Amino acid sequence: MNPTPGMRRRRLPTFVETYTRDLKAEDLQRLFTRDTREAYRFFTRHIDVTGLDKLPWHRRTLAHAKLLFLAFSMKLSPARRVVYGASLLFAALGVFDLFRSTRLLEAPIGRVTVIVPGLVLPEGTGSFLIAFALMNLLVLLEVADRLSLKNDLEIAREIQQAMLPSGLFSAPGVETVGLSRPANTVGGDFYDILPLEDGRLIVAVGDVAGKGSPAALLMALLLAMMRTLVDERLEPAELVTRLNVQVSRHAPGTRFITLFYGVYDPRSGELTYVNAGHMPPIVLRAGDAIDRLSEGGMALGMFGQSTYATGHTVLQPEELLAVYSDGITEAENPAGQPFDEQGLESALVVNRRSDISAIGAAVVRAVEAHTADTRLADDLTILLLRRSIAPAPAGV
Repeated sequence: MNPTPGMRRRRLPTFVETYTRDLKAEDLQRLFTRDTREAYRFFTRHIDVTGLDKLPWHRRTLAHAKLLFLAFSMKLSPARRVVYGASLLFAALGVFDLFRSTRLLEAPIGRVTVIVPGLVLPEGTGSFLIAFALMNLLVLLEVADRLSLKNDLEIAREIQQAMLPSGLFSAPGVETVGLSRPANTVGGDFYDILPLEDGRLIVAVGDVAGKGSPAALLMALLLAMMRTLVDERLEPAELVTRLNVQVSRHAPGTRFITLFYGVYDPRSGELTYVNAGHMPPIVLRAGDAIDRLSEGGMALGMFGQSTYATGHTVLQPEELLAVYSDGITEAENPAGQPFDEQGLESALVVNRRSDISAIGAAVVRAVEAHTADTRLADDLTILLLRRSIAPAPAGV
């Protein structure tokens, strides 16, 4: 049915009502006053503008505009900066051409008529200039908001990195190192290396479903809960069971967390572990044989009543344990082919005689070489533990 003239007339008020829904007069006032001032202060916060107060008002206005333009545009990436500068240049050239359109006008002054040059602009020029200024104001405010959020995320990244162990940990009979690289500013992967008073060593790697800020918040929650339960000296299966209950209670129903939790004894080489839905870690044996550790149960947060079994293995001198997140094996090259377990195993075998830190770095480089310029779709995390040749002294 074709719309009648009456229906067409009612569409415009309906559209305007929908488009301006929830708009308040104070919101518009705040946009042109507080928000604009805050954006200016954000971009020029590292610039001393006190010297501009002594300038005449017109020079001061131009100086503030120049500072704002430079401060804003230098926050953009080089390519976006060039495009933005080019757009302003073409706009300025267009306005200049408009103002070149002049003609002679008669201006009566008393009894004398004076011929003066007059400016003739096409209709709509004023609307165009206002629209151009408003669009630039919106871009300025949006970029300020995004950069402010980015600064907050950078602080969150620093806090997150401070929560993870740093550098190589070594003790008689063991050496271990962890590496984590988020796909975004912050991520949901984590690892932990906790020495116990009796000489044993806790190693853990977790992966929160998803990435970015939501995953990072759950990662921090899980890490704090796990370290609290470690202080209660629980056995691995009991600890993971209680951790699962807490995650099921406090995490959103759409989120789950995979976790590998192990307790390693450097004196005997024995590793007691629980694999809660995590990628089965690799044990690189003598002669480059591969074992996988899968004993455990469901990922945390899926079912509050899940129970977990304990697995056991023994590392012989120079044998290597690699616990990793799926971001490593699922990293794809431009053709869509994953790095896969075979790629990880090859990187470990080729570099197994290197320092343990060099092995971790070699794995990350191999993943980067495989993905080429493709952006990482998930966080990369790997924890390596190797039993040293020198045994731990008795009684440690």
